[in-house]
Formats: sequence, structure tokens, C-alpha cells
Amino acid sequence: MLSQPDSGRANSAYTDQILELMYRLMEYRHQEIRHRLEKVGRAASMLHLDVLLLIYHFAKIGTGNILEIGPYIGGSTIAAAIGARESGRANKIISIEIGGRLKHFRIPSRNIFKDLKKSLARFGVLEDVILINGSSFDAATTSAVRQMLSGGEVGLFIFDADSNVRRDLDCYGDLLSDDCWVVIDDYFGPGAKAAPLRAQVDEFAAAGRLLPFGYYGWGTWVGQWQRK
Repeated sequence: MLSQPDSGRANSAYTDQILELMYRLMEYRHQEIRHRLEKVGRAASMLHLDVLLLIYHFAKIGTGNILEIGPYIGGSTIAAAIGARESGRANKIISIEIGGRLKHFRIPSRNIFKDLKKSLARFGVLEDVILINGSSFDAATTSAVRQMLSGGEVGLFIFDADSNVRRDLDCYGDLLSDDCWVVIDDYFGPGAKAAPLRAQVDEFAAAGRLLPFGYYGWGTWVGQWQRK
């Protein structure tokens, strides 16, 4: 257990990190990357621009690999790939998408996995991403991921699939590094998906496994993973 002075210093450092992240986001809003990711967002993402900018940032500053579950047609994947490319490091980007079809008023898809590949190719990052077409929890998928990643190697984890983030954190949590950046969409939202997902995230936070850094865009949770 931390002594009181140490606890105070830890809280101060944590607050400084949160403020630094907000400051970095404000900087990006006035840089060229904002215009690039606005185009990505219009074509291939339901995420808020601020969330795409943060994914870009985490991929750019991170030293670990990237694991994504539920990219839909690739907006978040493209943001991560651009950031990873600008980092100058040869980090792996693994994105898992079950596919199917979705009726959506702005970005519908009759073949999600096919449109995902088209989006990545359109923005020039298809060769930077390892795509897996399947359920994140299928044995074939988990086996494929574990052949490519070892424990503690993931520096950015992105989840935008269904309402069961616990399932995938239980499945892949050992692959995440300590202080791995975590982006979980739909923490807040009007649909049935948000409430169970929020309860799961809150349970992880209460147990000290997830460290919150804030809520961005239209209800996306941003924070860090804490290894046991």
C-alpha cells in the first residue's frame, strides 16, 4: 500500500497524464493530421474525429503492437496504421472483424469484411494490417493471434465490437502490456449495447485492471490496462 506522500505523488502524475493527453488532442486538432482523419471518418468510420486522433496518437507514441476487435470498415484501423507508420517502428497491427452486413443511415455495408479491405486499400494501409475474418473468441482466431503475439507485446487495444468486452479482455489480457492504451467505444450511448459494456468496464476499473483517462467523442472510453 502506498504511503500518503507517495499516493499524492502518484495521483499528481496521473492527473498530469490526463491533462497531457487533452493538450495533445488540442494540438492535433490544428495540425494536418486532422484533415487526413476527417476524410477517413467521412468514408469509413462512425467514431468521433477526436477518437480517431487519439488512436493515431497512441499508435504513433506506442512501443508495442496493436490489437483491434471490431473495426467495421476500417476508420480506426486506418488511424492506427497512419500513426504506426509515422512512429518509425515495425509494430504489428492485427484487426479482427467477423463481417456480415449492416444497415446504417450514413455508412451501410452489404459485405463488411470486403468493404474493410477496400477502405484500407483506398487509404494506402492494406499492406500494413493483418486482417482476421472471424469471431474474436473462436479457437482459430485466438490461435492465430497467439502465433503472432506474445504476452505483454500489445501497446494499444481497440474494442468496438459487441457489448462483451470482458470476454475479449479475459481472452487477450495477458497479451497487453502494463499501461497498454485501451480504447473502448460505446461506453455511453442510447442503445442496449452501452449499459452492459459500461458495467463491465467499471468492474475492471474497480478491480484496478483498467485505469480511466476520460470519455471522448460520442461516448468512447479511453484509458490504460494494468497487468496483475
